[in-house]
Amino acid sequence: MLLALRSFLPAGLAITTGWLVGSVATQSSVTAPLTAFGITFVAAQVAPPLHQVVGTLLGHRLSSRLNERLMRATLDPEGIGHLERGDLTNDLTTARDFDLGMTGPPMFINMDFVAASLVMLLAGGASTLVLFGYTWWAPLLLLAAWGSTHYLLRESGIWRDRNTDEVKTARRHTDYAYSLATEPTAAKEVRLFGIGDWLLERFTTNRLRMHDLQYAATRLRERSLAGALAIVLAANLVVMWRLAADAYAGELSVQRTVTFAGAAFGSSLIAFGGLSWAMDVAAAPVVAIEALEPQMSSAGALDARPSTPGHRVFTRGGLQTRANPSEGRPSEGTPLEGTGPVIEFDDVTFAYPGTDRPVLRNFSVTIPAGSSFAIVGTNGAGKTTIAKLLCRLYDPQGGAIRVDGVDLREFDLPWWRAHLAAVFQDFVRYELPLRDNIAPLGGTDDDIGSALAEAGADGLASLATPMAKGYPGGIDVSGGQWQRIALARALARVRAGADVVLLDEPTAMLDVRGEAEIFSRVLEATSAATTILISHRFATVRHVERICVVERGRAVEIGSHEDLIARGGRYRTMYDLQASRFIEVDEQGAEVVHESL
Repeated sequence: MLLALRSFLPAGLAITTGWLVGSVATQSSVTAPLTAFGITFVAAQVAPPLHQVVGTLLGHRLSSRLNERLMRATLDPEGIGHLERGDLTNDLTTARDFDLGMTGPPMFINMDFVAASLVMLLAGGASTLVLFGYTWWAPLLLLAAWGSTHYLLRESGIWRDRNTDEVKTARRHTDYAYSLATEPTAAKEVRLFGIGDWLLERFTTNRLRMHDLQYAATRLRERSLAGALAIVLAANLVVMWRLAADAYAGELSVQRTVTFAGAAFGSSLIAFGGLSWAMDVAAAPVVAIEALEPQMSSAGALDARPSTPGHRVFTRGGLQTRANPSEGRPSEGTPLEGTGPVIEFDDVTFAYPGTDRPVLRNFSVTIPAGSSFAIVGTNGAGKTTIAKLLCRLYDPQGGAIRVDGVDLREFDLPWWRAHLAAVFQDFVRYELPLRDNIAPLGGTDDDIGSALAEAGADGLASLATPMAKGYPGGIDVSGGQWQRIALARALARVRAGADVVLLDEPTAMLDVRGEAEIFSRVLEATSAATTILISHRFATVRHVERICVVERGRAVEIGSHEDLIARGGRYRTMYDLQASRFIEVDEQGAEVVHESL
């Protein structure tokens, strides 16, 4: 309604101005024309700021809708392949950061710009219609002249020319340099290595590069601009000359002359202008999200198989049941001593999407029910990939992962993940109270306190303390203490019913002396679950029941610590290499090498 009102105001001002001037010229009563002019004039002053407020609110609403769509596109896929694909990163950055003002005006400003530009376009059209009261050819001539600018200058309004991969890459580099400079995570290294000026230079260089590329795509072409100017100048000269001639000849009254001259001037609002550029900037995140939604859906999808929740009901100390996969329902089973399930990797082969290099090659290993099992190997051997597959963040291209003999892909996914507790090496440090860091979905204070004690993090802070310095009363803690919090998070999940525990480098940030003690507590707390440890630290690994050495995506050795040491194979070589580095000073000041860690 505001858009329509504003669109007719220029034409209304032209009409009421002509009416008022004509009344003065003929010495008629000016009460009615002056009142109409005053109302139109006041409306012309009030409508724009009111329209701006409405446009701003609509812009924020659109931003919320776009951000919600992006979050759904990233959260809905059951896997994580869509978040680790490099070819989607440019569009993801465009869709995610559009409201930060780095790549263009935020959406609420765009919305106001679009609205104002639409007002100009429609107001020009309304003004042109007034000229039909003068003659049929004048509005058509001006409409064609001003409308031609949209065709002649169209090259500067094509959004895809401003959002090429080169532009998006420059934008990514700009955003990355900006985040490194402004966020506390990198602050220490930025200052220690003196790279502040380097970061600023990278930011400036890439930002200027981005704008240069966009300007090159949007600049007005000289030949088109000159042609457009010639056309509109000629059309306006014809109309204005004819108006002047008719007025001089007495064929037009003063009122009609002023009205039609004002309308002819108002028709210039039709010209190519801000609308195309505003739509360009506003369209970029929309187009990016439109492109991302189907791609993310497919990239993050897992194998679609009939879900059969309850193939096995893990209830430590109670009845555990199995189901026929074809029936999809649990059946009565034999009471077992509450242990986690048997997990079997059967000839598993996996390569990340977009590559043809398998990370796992015919990987086969069986993890006994309720046991503690370690996976060791060099960097890049495939250890973390095993964890991702077990969590069904990806599905293997070959072979199968079975839980108590049932293919993992046949389980109801939320049901299966509810039975998993995990500590990843890149665990999340939530800027939330300590309680929410341990149990994000809620839990009793007793269970949370017990989990913190088992992880050696009791007494760290009260459960209500925010774990970030940016909040009133908030604190930050060391990397080792954060790792204890992450361990407590997994242990709280075990108390909530998880039967499979996955620990990916769970003690990497802990000191050597405290590591063995903490891990012993963790093993005791997870004794009724099937526990899988991925680690480089042999002081931790040696405490588990069985160890698997992974090399180039295959299991090359499996056995207990003592068995593998006795074999003198790959495990013994890695163990001895790490053990030789543990040196301590005795009471006499002599160096002692601890061969046994």
